[in-house]
Amino acid sequence: MTQHGAKPGRLNLISDVDGILVGQAENLDVRSGTTVIVPETRCAAGVDVRGGAPGTRDIDALEATCLVGAIDAVVLSGGSAFGLDAAGGALAWLAAQGRGFKVADAVVPIVPGAILFDLANGGDKTWGEFPPYWDLGRQAVAAAAKEFALGNAGAGLGATAGHLKGGLGSASVVTADGLQVGALVAVNAVGSPVVPGTRTLWSALYEQNGEMGSPPRTLPDGDIALDGLIKGFPGGNTTIGVIATNATLDGAQARRVAIMAHDGLARAIRPIHTPFDGDTIFCLATGTDGDAVNPEGLGAIGTLAADCMTRAVGRAMVEAESLDDLVCYRDWLAR
Repeated sequence: MTQHGAKPGRLNLISDVDGILVGQAENLDVRSGTTVIVPETRCAAGVDVRGGAPGTRDIDALEATCLVGAIDAVVLSGGSAFGLDAAGGALAWLAAQGRGFKVADAVVPIVPGAILFDLANGGDKTWGEFPPYWDLGRQAVAAAAKEFALGNAGAGLGATAGHLKGGLGSASVVTADGLQVGALVAVNAVGSPVVPGTRTLWSALYEQNGEMGSPPRTLPDGDIALDGLIKGFPGGNTTIGVIATNATLDGAQARRVAIMAHDGLARAIRPIHTPFDGDTIFCLATGTDGDAVNPEGLGAIGTLAADCMTRAVGRAMVEAESLDDLVCYRDWLAR
């Protein structure tokens, strides 16, 4: 397995990976939403958490030593701890379709998830005893398809990144020998996606085919400032994402790819993995590309995954739109 002839897929989305669908739902009044990544058939998965304030659901089931070796969907949601309910809505819908882990006469979908904090973005959070996220999860999984929106969509609707509006991004790569790798990310970081003293995205160097609108690539005169002011509190941010590949991986190999994909975040956001972020990346392996990979092949997949994750962050920033006082990257450039 090589990286020869690697280029973005037809849609340049994570859904360029065979068997991967994505569904989204938003509540504009709440300024929050949910994104669900759905493999058409149950598949192997792994997860790696690097942030200091994560919010997750059912990720222990992805440990290589655990009984359940496949998942039915991954849910990324806004809403902080309230957003964990979105996985329940997605799970209920999948169970009604007969998707899941069969136990006696029951079918239990395996739906891990992660959440980001968007409770302080100006939306109406006075929902009382009935947060909207169970319904958002159900609506999102029911809408799963090959094509989906970026920017202010799904889990990226209410996201912020440093001093700018964050959002949802995705990118893919396909090699000449048929390997497919894609990334999807909701960018809600305490860190900045912009090089200090410039208007340049850290991710701009990795742009393919103008996918980021050919943003500035100007570096500052002299040294890049090393100091940086972080504002936030534990649980107040978080960048969450998913890698998908058509390679055949087991759970441990999928986790290794997720680990490598975090380096893609580190190239696109500074600082990353802080005490104020809950950065989490999942990896799904649909296994439509033949035999299990060797360590060299696994390294190639992880390298492409990291590159896709960097590009996905850049696309999230350029696709995001201003939301009242939350200014997007494009509008900031125009000022």
